[in-house]
Amino acid sequence: MSRERVTVIDIANAAGVSKSTVSLVLQGSSLVNETTRAKVNAAIRELGYVYNRGAANLRQANAKSKIVGMVVNDLTNSFFAELAVGIDSVMQSAGYVQFLANTGENIDRQREVIASMREHGISGLIISPARGTEAADFGALANAGTPVVVAVRNVPGARVSSLTSDNHAGAAASVAHLAKLGHRRIAFLGGFPDTAVFTERFMGYRDALIDAALDFDADLAIGAAPSRAGGVEAIERAMRLAAPPTAAVCFNDAVAFGVCDGLRSRKIEPGAEFAVVGFDDVIEAKTAVPALTTVSVDPQGMGRRAAQLLLKQINSGAAEPEALVKSVRLVVRQSCGTGIQGGVR
Repeated sequence: MSRERVTVIDIANAAGVSKSTVSLVLQGSSLVNETTRAKVNAAIRELGYVYNRGAANLRQANAKSKIVGMVVNDLTNSFFAELAVGIDSVMQSAGYVQFLANTGENIDRQREVIASMREHGISGLIISPARGTEAADFGALANAGTPVVVAVRNVPGARVSSLTSDNHAGAAASVAHLAKLGHRRIAFLGGFPDTAVFTERFMGYRDALIDAALDFDADLAIGAAPSRAGGVEAIERAMRLAAPPTAAVCFNDAVAFGVCDGLRSRKIEPGAEFAVVGFDDVIEAKTAVPALTTVSVDPQGMGRRAAQLLLKQINSGAAEPEALVKSVRLVVRQSCGTGIQGGVR
């Protein structure tokens, strides 16, 4: 194979890695581990590839276009589908095309898709980051002057704009509502404890218990995947306690739907015999049976706001990063029943 014809794809195939990983190595990125870097460099030497950094820089400078990146951590959760719809509605109106990628909570996958988007000359990025994301993961984008908006989950220390919801207030309002209905054993179910969103919602839950003069029982705080399956797992564990809860504040609506499934498998009717509160207010919450009481974040509205924030930075050229916290509200529906006096176990 002649030197002139060797491409990044050839190197990727020889090293058994992705094209994006090869690009990271060529750029001298610290995001690639040493074992992978050595494999790529070995393939480069064997194939005789010469990296034309000047041409690469010129391509990157000229490639800025009407393209923006959207990266989400879990597209199987309908919250993120609605978030993407909100983003798309604003960016389309502004004449932009979106590249959408789902990382599935895989930090290596996230780094690869961001590198690939950079190669395509994106004008900006909106991202709900995967677990384990660090400020350094946005260093190359910040150094290149590419606007970034981190949505839903914050990343401490990152020099980028952020848009989050008032997680503490939402969880606290949920507990206060359940306490007024007469519940004394209120669980907090679902979510990954190593995320900022979990911490904020859990702290709202715990602080509201104290405000309602209720004891905090660590056994009632049960982490699980923020999914329907995670909700089933969490309620199963909760109901095996010697003193099980009579109500649950759920990490999100997906968990709440799973909790309802798990309750029904035990012949316990959610809403009538056990109170369930979700968080997000996805489209399905209103039509679920029973209709789900939940904290409304308005995911489509959040997507629109994130897109507006990104456009503001793109159009200004050098806007300072902003940190916005979106207000939330508790939407009361049938899944909370009429209170513990009305027949809740």
